[in-house]
Formats: sequence, structure tokens, C-alpha cells
Amino acid sequence: ASAAELEQIFRDYGEEPHAAKIARAIVATRVSAPITTAEELAALVEQSVPKRYGPPSRIHPATRVFQALRIAVNDELTALSTALAAAIAALRVGGRVVVLTYHSLEDRIVKQAFAAAARDCICPPRVPVCTCTNQATLRLINKHPITASDEEIAANPRSRSAKLRAAERLERAA
Repeated sequence: ASAAELEQIFRDYGEEPHAAKIARAIVATRVSAPITTAEELAALVEQSVPKRYGPPSRIHPATRVFQALRIAVNDELTALSTALAAAIAALRVGGRVVVLTYHSLEDRIVKQAFAAAARDCICPPRVPVCTCTNQATLRLINKHPITASDEEIAANPRSRSAKLRAAERLERAA
């Protein structure tokens, strides 16, 4: 992949602030030799980003890069959207769908899908009277995501980014 393509992946899927610098370093390194191990890539990323002052970061500098590559290669966001739509469609009345996300991009997809399915009217806001006849198919169980407590995070540091959202299937009017 080109530097521009890598930068886009790191920026979009990893929300990496140093995406351009890391992408250029990867492309420059590949000119002399391929990057063959995860350790090589992690070291290259670590050398590419500025050293932090103050307390050390909770995550390794390469974490976002590996996450972005994984999301892009596996097309995870598309898979999540597809699976979520199928799960909502398969629910019986009163059935619940519960989704645990670990990344803000995933959480945004779940939040938007739940909100869309829980909305009665989809008419543009400037239309004075609803004409769409849309009916909500879900009821949000929790308006805001449930996150890990400080105690849970202390016992399980990976839970720090976890968010749980839940919704229940409603009856459709005939």
C-alpha cells in the first residue's frame, strides 16, 4: 500500500494522530527491506512517533496501528453493520440484542443502528406533519452505554474501552 493509503487506514480506523509520519516511515523502510514481523512494525512505529513527556501512556504506540490494519484487512466495520442488521431483523417481539464494543468506531455504528431502529418518524425535520408512516422496531434499554467500573478496570484493564448497548424488539402495528 502507498503512504497515502496507509495514512488513511491509520487515521480512519486507528484514529492515529501521527498517521502520516508512521505511513511515510513504513514506506521508506520497505524500500530497503520488507517488514516481516509484528515486532519490526511495532519498533518502527515506536521510532516514528514523538516521545511523550509526563506519565507514560497506557497503550503501546503501535496499538492503534495494529488495530487499524486489523479493522481494514478484516473489513470489521462492514461485518458489524451487516451482523447488527441481521440480528435486529431476527429478533422476536420482546427479544433483546446486546452489543459490547471496544472501539469508538464500532460504538458509533451500534449507536446509530439502534437509534435508527428506535425512531418512529424519519421525515426531514422541516416537514411540519409526519407522512412517512415509519414505526420504531426497537426500544433502547439503556440510553447511554454501560461502561466498566473503576474496580472492573483495575481487575481487567482491557475492559477500560468496553461499552455495552442494549435494545428490545417492539411489536409492529399491522
